[in-house]
Amino acid sequence: MIYLDYQATTPMAPEVAAAMRPWLETHFGNPHSPHRIGREAAAAIEVAREHVLTALRSSREGRVFFTSGATEAANWALKGAAARLSAEKRKIVTLATEHACVLDTVEWLGTQGFEIDVPPVQPNGLVDLDLLASRVDARTGLVAAMLVNNEIGAIQPIAEVSAIARRRGALLFCDAVQGFGRVPVPLDACDMVALSSHKVHGPKGIGALWIRDGVAVDPLLHGGGQEGGIRSGTLSPALCVGFGEAARLLVEREGKDHAHVERLWTRALSLLSGWAVNGSAERRYHGNLNIRREGLDSDRMISEVRGVAFSAGSACASGSGRPSHVLAALGLDDRQARSSIRLGFGRYTTEEDMIHALTLIQEAADRQRSFAA
Repeated sequence: MIYLDYQATTPMAPEVAAAMRPWLETHFGNPHSPHRIGREAAAAIEVAREHVLTALRSSREGRVFFTSGATEAANWALKGAAARLSAEKRKIVTLATEHACVLDTVEWLGTQGFEIDVPPVQPNGLVDLDLLASRVDARTGLVAAMLVNNEIGAIQPIAEVSAIARRRGALLFCDAVQGFGRVPVPLDACDMVALSSHKVHGPKGIGALWIRDGVAVDPLLHGGGQEGGIRSGTLSPALCVGFGEAARLLVEREGKDHAHVERLWTRALSLLSGWAVNGSAERRYHGNLNIRREGLDSDRMISEVRGVAFSAGSACASGSGRPSHVLAALGLDDRQARSSIRLGFGRYTTEEDMIHALTLIQEAADRQRSFAA
């Protein structure tokens, strides 16, 4: 099967699997134990942490805390920071196109006495900065904005969003899951950043939260306080090492990966006819191609083109029966949203596979159109 669903997850890099293997088999020590094999595991985790910091281009003004994934990182950042907000700063602002782990967490915070504001985005998926500036007011203590949208690839102007937040004395949380290793993460503009390993050819089950020095958050998990005293739970050396190796490869392969994605993007656009691109054509990550075609039934197409793995939107929302909230935020109606598909590609997608996959997709779309005529 040809895999074109890189926003849902990415194939594990062979180097990552090789790096993890000893820590799954023979190096089984608890990294929080004081004996030699425990200390060896702890040392391997610190090396992995350094690799993630290097890939982030961190200037040592913050720390990476390992988590079970980006969902935990987002929950921790938002709930932990919100718990520290003063009585005069209990407003939280986020965007209508954020990932469900952000929107649902913010909605829950609304039941805990916080004021919630979710401004819309423009038809291209980008926030109107003037509108945002009018919504981030003196009561705002926390702003959340995603770097690269997981469904449409739109790149939000995080530096400008941060400037708006900081003028009001608010913290900025950035979901950089889809941007990490693909576009520069504007770390100087952020106070907290969520990352995920399995989106960058690492293992599932591990992510990270970067927290700027001086930013205080309450723990989400209580217990042994293994991660800096504020994140409890025994870390998996294998998962941490895998994430670290994936991050190391991001740095090593940065130029090659970028050039490869650009070639695939250009090739894909040349092969598709009769499709419209959802979201900004200018400010977007080119490994995400979200497209729609009039009259198409995307669910039917996914079932028909069985030799290609692609999606109709976020894997987290699949099976809900509801059209994408992101496409709805762009102003697309249900019919347009249901005629949209998302193609994600990257490091291990060959041009030959891309051509074959898009040929199958184009033929299936043409068949649907001919049957509907």
